[in-house]
Amino acid sequence: MKKSIKISLAVVVILAITIYTQITIFVVPPIGLLPEGKTVIITRFEKTAFIDSPDAMCERIQDGVSLFCRGMMMGSVIKNSKILLRLPYSPWLYSISTGGKTYNR
Repeated sequence: MKKSIKISLAVVVILAITIYTQITIFVVPPIGLLPEGKTVIITRFEKTAFIDSPDAMCERIQDGVSLFCRGMMMGSVIKNSKILLRLPYSPWLYSISTGGKTYNR
């Protein structure tokens, strides 16, 4: 019985590490094109974090958020990753991605 618990625990740990390193929870805030916002689960590429958003990427790359940068980041993410799941917008996840900062639409 103890051996099966150890095996189960090892599988859970390996699965958690794989998910953390291979996917991104990408939160698109409500903006003109997408007034309701979206949260998508995507395959990760080198510029994304586990929980990310176009605004957080702009902050990291350009030290600021602009409409142009948001569009470029969303386009880059869509082009370079595969959408695995679409979910409604989550303000809580967006807040995590930006470190609690909010930006104008």
